[in-house]
Amino acid sequence: MRICVVGAGAIGGYLAVELAAAGHDVTIIARGSHLDAIRKHGLRLVYRDGAEHTAHLPGTSSFADAGQHDLVIVALKAHQIPAVAAEIPRLFHELTTVLTLQNGIPWWYFHGVGGRHEGHALQTVDPGGSIARHIESRRVIHSVVYPAAEVTAPGVIHHHEGNRFPVGELDNRVTERVQKVSQLLIDAGFKSPVLTDTRGEVWLKLLGNVAFNPISALAHATVIDMCRYSLTRNLISDMMREAQAVAEALGASIRLPIERRISGAEKLGQHKMSMLQDVEAGRELETDALVGAVAELGELTGVPTPSIKALYACVKLLDKTMQGAGAPLRFTRT
Repeated sequence: MRICVVGAGAIGGYLAVELAAAGHDVTIIARGSHLDAIRKHGLRLVYRDGAEHTAHLPGTSSFADAGQHDLVIVALKAHQIPAVAAEIPRLFHELTTVLTLQNGIPWWYFHGVGGRHEGHALQTVDPGGSIARHIESRRVIHSVVYPAAEVTAPGVIHHHEGNRFPVGELDNRVTERVQKVSQLLIDAGFKSPVLTDTRGEVWLKLLGNVAFNPISALAHATVIDMCRYSLTRNLISDMMREAQAVAEALGASIRLPIERRISGAEKLGQHKMSMLQDVEAGRELETDALVGAVAELGELTGVPTPSIKALYACVKLLDKTMQGAGAPLRFTRT
């Protein structure tokens, strides 16, 4: 299968290497020093046990040069998609499937389910509906991303844990094409069950992201530190309860109780959340899809989200401060 991975960062690069190893024709779209390194030395994936695999893949920063593909994997962070949404269709032919991998509330959330909010564009995720205008929802299959990986140097990705990428249609049907995508990922060594409640799975993952990510960014704390400090553990619980109330107001159900969700996260140990990694690298923070969208949905449904709004305001200010300074923020031991 011809596959294009848009955004060959930690998760996109992990998928690209494994799919290429499974025999697929994989092209990557990346930029800057990461792309330069991939072109010169290949994309190197380092596993938890120290084993390595390097894939020599065609890479480009040009959507026009990449050509058409059967499967387009959009592995960019949510806030990066609007800037390139108009370019992504250059990768499509009539039957191209788009696999989205974004954390948080996705731009397509109100597409394909009917009801009074059908087609509603969330301004925190898809301002003005620009993504939806360029990427037809009929093409989209979504995956909820559970692995943890990190770009540790240009062209080098370290896989920390997990290999689960469940996939689902936006309308929750078990179609031939979602089964095909599931099998494609399974054959490449991933766990990829077919979802029959795609939005419920989105909320299950989001319960962690809406709380752990902003707190980690602001406190420079790992997951186990947040879970084992009573004040932040209580705050995490409050934020999760608010998010769960919003989900239920939208008709979604979350299959795990909150305390079990927190306890499961605690087992990650000294893991840095992606937003803290971005703080330390000086990158733009993924605040809107992970936190702001939940507050926006709270306004839409009339569900109060005071803790989520407070953390959203603080982490947005942190992002503004970082971007204004043009520098990362990192605690160091002396």
